[in-house]
Amino acid sequence: MGEYARSLAIARATQRRWPRADIHFILSREASYAASVPFAATLLDSSPTFHTRAVARSIKEFKPTIVVFDNAGRTGQLRAARRQGARIVYISARSRQRRKAFRWRWMRILDEHWIAYPQLIAGELGWWEQFKLKTLGRPVVRYLDVILSRTLPEDDSMAKRVGLKPGAYVLVVPGGGTGHPGAQDAGAQFLAAANSLAETETVVFVGPSKTADAGVPMRPESSNASMPSARLRCFDSLPQADLADLMSHARLVLTNGGSTLMQAIACGRACIAVPIARDQSQRIQHCVDAGVAVSAELAAQSILNAATKLLHDESARAALARRASNLKLANGIDIALNALAHLAERA
Repeated sequence: MGEYARSLAIARATQRRWPRADIHFILSREASYAASVPFAATLLDSSPTFHTRAVARSIKEFKPTIVVFDNAGRTGQLRAARRQGARIVYISARSRQRRKAFRWRWMRILDEHWIAYPQLIAGELGWWEQFKLKTLGRPVVRYLDVILSRTLPEDDSMAKRVGLKPGAYVLVVPGGGTGHPGAQDAGAQFLAAANSLAETETVVFVGPSKTADAGVPMRPESSNASMPSARLRCFDSLPQADLADLMSHARLVLTNGGSTLMQAIACGRACIAVPIARDQSQRIQHCVDAGVAVSAELAAQSILNAATKLLHDESARAALARRASNLKLANGIDIALNALAHLAERA
């Protein structure tokens, strides 16, 4: 889900900057978002990573100027794009994918390698990576920092539209489009913590929920303690710009250790981060060490305890928010658009 959300944000921004741009996605039809992608799309039986011939055929038919592989791809797919004369961008969001992009044969094919996170999280280029770049003179490496779509000046604030007062609610965003090994119930753990917090706080939950009702306050039908609280407002999903607006005005953000965490930090909010995938624990630890997040285990009680502690400690919460703001993370959308403009000029 993180890869799609990132690519979608870049695609939307590309469309706004170049309205005549022809944009095409290649996706798995099994993905939860496949039916709602707002661009032309080729849908495959599973991840495009496993369908090199189909991807190569689609590239040949579409004849793209630029192909962006987001955290996935095969050598044969990259070569297919090169045969069509396309400029090639690879986005790495994990250390394994970063190592793939720094293989000699991939570096000779790639025009640009975008690292999805800031140096704080992803780490600086190592001496071996620098040696390879100096030897080959390619590809261009950029850190995207954080992909964060913002509402336009003429748009109403999402918080205002749904009647939320700035600084008067807790935002809970489990993230993750599918369950990860060992964390299939991540959404349920976050939702349980959100419901408990809503006994005393106004809470906004953004994520799949059987009880979600498009932002309408949840009202229990009985006194059963497991029923949702009237203070809990749920959304199955939101456009990234609306989610960023909610982040910017939240008193506290509870989320996973992926892109959503970086977005919340970029918004200058106090954050509690919970790992829902194996690669997220180290990322969260970097943020904890930098003093811009607090960690919790993937268990409703652990999440609730961490949130309750911060909500009762104004100085600690303010310090987290201040250090997050001081990072001054760049908007990766601007970085990506400038890079795409450069690539299009060279095509």
